Amino acid sequence: MDAWSRLADTFLNWGYIGEVLPTMFSYGLLNTIVLALASGTIGTVLGVLLAMMGISRTPVVRWIARIYTDIFRGVPAVLLILVIGLGFGPLVKELTGTRSPYPLGIVALGLMAAAYIGEIFRSGIQSVDKGQLEASRALGFGYGPSMRMIVVPQGIRRVLPALMNQFIALIKDSSLVFTLGLMSHERELFQIGQDFAANNGNQSPLVAAALFYLVMTIPLTHLVNYIDKRLSTGKALKPEPDEAAAPIGKGAHS
Repeated sequence: MDAWSRLADTFLNWGYIGEVLPTMFSYGLLNTIVLALASGTIGTVLGVLLAMMGISRTPVVRWIARIYTDIFRGVPAVLLILVIGLGFGPLVKELTGTRSPYPLGIVALGLMAAAYIGEIFRSGIQSVDKGQLEASRALGFGYGPSMRMIVVPQGIRRVLPALMNQFIALIKDSSLVFTLGLMSHERELFQIGQDFAANNGNQSPLVAAALFYLVMTIPLTHLVNYIDKRLSTGKALKPEPDEAAAPIGKGAHS
């Protein structure tokens, strides 16, 4: 067997790929999606809170948001997952009786995502022209209602592409939860591929996992590009009626 054949057998052995696919479809894909969606929800809720704290008029509140963001953006994701998952694992076990680190993996991903999403929201809110706030205040709105009904919705609309990119990153970062040692039915795509690859001495199961990630992330990437284009160019205007068309309400010329 020549070098190219050995390389193809190492990464594209269809027998091993076919063996791992049922497991990936049965619960690996679902676990990956649950990890991404649940942590994304936590990150979005906390991110909005951090964004509002970051633009607060109170210096102490702004500093709390700044410190949180610096820590959770500055520490590697895998280290945060290990610290939270293994550090709080015994406490969670004592309080709830569960040994599964799966919920802690979701919390760790959510806390990490909140730091990034908070900065995305903050930059979007601060990019809104100050005249919007001044105009709403001139109309009699208080600062809180003006931010809630006028400024914040515009800021969120501007950062939708960045938020989608962060969700794509969460899908990929969900693979890091394998470091916590999940139970067999809690394994996500990467860990399933890794376990099969270790058992068979072949990398094809990892290639199968990579294909699953591509199927999820590539459509989302194109959706981000579409949203970004629509937000930057706006909705296409309808063509003007032809000059020969009858004026509205006057009927056709005889």
